[in-house]
Amino acid sequence: MARKTATMDPGSDAPAGLAPGLERLPAGPTLFVGRRSELAALRAAAARPASGRCPVLVLAGRPGSGRTALAVRFARTTAADYPDGVLFARLSAPDGSRVPPARAARLLLEQLDPEAAVPLPGAAEDGRDEPGCVALRAALAGRRVLLVLDDVRDAGQLWPLLADEPGCLVLATTAGPLTGIEDIDPVILGGLDRPASGELLADLVGGTRISCDPVGGADLAEACASRPAALRLMAGWLRASPKSAVTEAVRELHRAVAEESAPPVKGDTAAAEPAVESAPAKPVKPVTPVKDGKAVKAGKPGKPGKPGKPVGAEKPVNAEQPQKGQEKGETAEKGGKGDKEGKGTGAAGAAGWVKPAPEPAEPVPVPDTDPLIGAFTLLYRTLPPARARMLRALTLAPAQTADPRTASALVGCPVPEAAETLAALAERELLGEEAPAEDGTPRYRVPGRLYPRLVRLREREDRPTETELARARLLERLVRLTDTARALLDPASGPAPEPLPAALRLHSAAHARQWLLGERELLLGAVADAIGQGDLDGSAGRLVTALLRALPLTGAAAPADLYRLHELVLTVAERNGRPRRASAALLNLGDLQVAAGRWEQAAGHYRAALEHARAVGDEPLCARALEGAAGCHRALGDAVRAADWYGRALGLRQSLGDRAAEARLLARVAEAHTAQRRFEEADREYRAALAVLRRLGDERGREAVGAALADLRERVDGGW
Repeated sequence: MARKTATMDPGSDAPAGLAPGLERLPAGPTLFVGRRSELAALRAAAARPASGRCPVLVLAGRPGSGRTALAVRFARTTAADYPDGVLFARLSAPDGSRVPPARAARLLLEQLDPEAAVPLPGAAEDGRDEPGCVALRAALAGRRVLLVLDDVRDAGQLWPLLADEPGCLVLATTAGPLTGIEDIDPVILGGLDRPASGELLADLVGGTRISCDPVGGADLAEACASRPAALRLMAGWLRASPKSAVTEAVRELHRAVAEESAPPVKGDTAAAEPAVESAPAKPVKPVTPVKDGKAVKAGKPGKPGKPGKPVGAEKPVNAEQPQKGQEKGETAEKGGKGDKEGKGTGAAGAAGWVKPAPEPAEPVPVPDTDPLIGAFTLLYRTLPPARARMLRALTLAPAQTADPRTASALVGCPVPEAAETLAALAERELLGEEAPAEDGTPRYRVPGRLYPRLVRLREREDRPTETELARARLLERLVRLTDTARALLDPASGPAPEPLPAALRLHSAAHARQWLLGERELLLGAVADAIGQGDLDGSAGRLVTALLRALPLTGAAAPADLYRLHELVLTVAERNGRPRRASAALLNLGDLQVAAGRWEQAAGHYRAALEHARAVGDEPLCARALEGAAGCHRALGDAVRAADWYGRALGLRQSLGDRAAEARLLARVAEAHTAQRRFEEADREYRAALAVLRRLGDERGREAVGAALADLRERVDGGW
């Protein structure tokens, strides 16, 4: 059956390829119909003159309304107006978890400038915003960029990402409500109009089954509420049931919806499921910052702005005349004061006008009475067992995104078989096609609208031991791939792992680097998921170690990624009662903070590392932590505390017989004394350092310390 590849939207092939970043957008459906009025409304809103800050377009619709596909279509037709690029980020995961704005900002900043120094994650201080959001807003200054933010849960995710740059444009999709943002006239998606629904069904089903039964086609569209996702699933069911009439599809859909929404039979535990899809348990919270060995509590959020009228997703848009959205949301401060405060695109100026966010919204559920669930149930029942098992297993993939390499590990099948199964599931509209990997490997994603139902099916049909084994296989596959990439990038770094099968193999150092950087977020997500669940710490720990060895070899390892990995090491070490490893992780976190010039945060990590090291009596780790904390006090201008901490570190190094460290610390103590104008003590410590260096035969060290001592004496003689 031949499926049309031409779009029904006449303006969709505009020359938008001039803007970089279009490859980051989801592939979207091959066939796109209707939505002309909605596209016109978005274009008209984008053409309005901006005042002060980055304009925002909101596209609201229930799950399955096609809001993401419409956003991608709009972006492709408008990208030529934004020569500095198109950026894309999802602000919700398929499991319903909310992506923090700081993480989204770091992803967008990396897309905007791969060479940019992405700030380390950190909590807001004194009411200011997270460093990554500040850096993103500053980087957008003077640019014309289109930002597509998919599945925004609440205004609190959006506000920190908006820059004082009227040349940029933000297109946000949401299931609603989205309140608290001024000057927004949302485009609200309902179902497709009747002609578009008929065209979509006819082209997806093929043949003459729809054209010969226009009444049945109209009834099927009505049964699906004319929403694209349900229509696509029912078209897949009709293709899988070539002998079934369209009217039979309508009857089966009504029956499936009735079955799904029926109350459970009394005493039937298998049927005792909630009537409304609920999101799975929330993931484990990320590691909190450490200060003085204790977790730092996040600051209290500010009062939310007055909410505007909620953006509903039920109201359809007229096919011919675009309807205006709801009343404009009121701001936290009336009269547009927020735009006047802190103007400018620098980090400090941009942070000044960001408005406090409302409380995070809960995911919008898909009720069991929704035709989308009935259509999915019908199509799922037609799947062969192997494909159904694959579909359920993909809910275990990091970010619910997989390629043939990871999918084959989840179900334990050969890679070619996994690739065929993934393509078949995507052809039936059960998976969404993502942008391919750098090496051309196809990638797929579980749609968020189907994820809760698939989790319930997995929990009901797969044994817990099978699920745990699938997760373990995935982690071990990722460990082997990461180790292989490390061996290709640096053959001298250690023995190469056992060669992978041909379909999994990374063929060169360039391929290995490409794979590591392209899959970095998914690799980090896999580690975080495993450590969050806490039952596969061994495999997760091996993957962390492999990533810490491999990512720096790419030459593009972001300190923020290394920071996340060391935080995960800390989590596992503290959970398993391994203070020595926890101390080492805290020292690494402190070193990363020092490299970023964040001295107070680094000092907190070093002090926490000292407490863990003392618990096991590890004197080298204690000395290392003391010296790190002393360096932070020195950088902060606190010479008294610096001298004290350096002196304590010196005592430990002397007891350990570490002469090189002793000489270094003697010079540091001398510098701290000099800052306090204690010149005699400084002279004495410099001379002691010279004596140690003389015994070690370190001529370069003697020259450096001798020069510092000579400079000190010259200044003292000159009346300093």
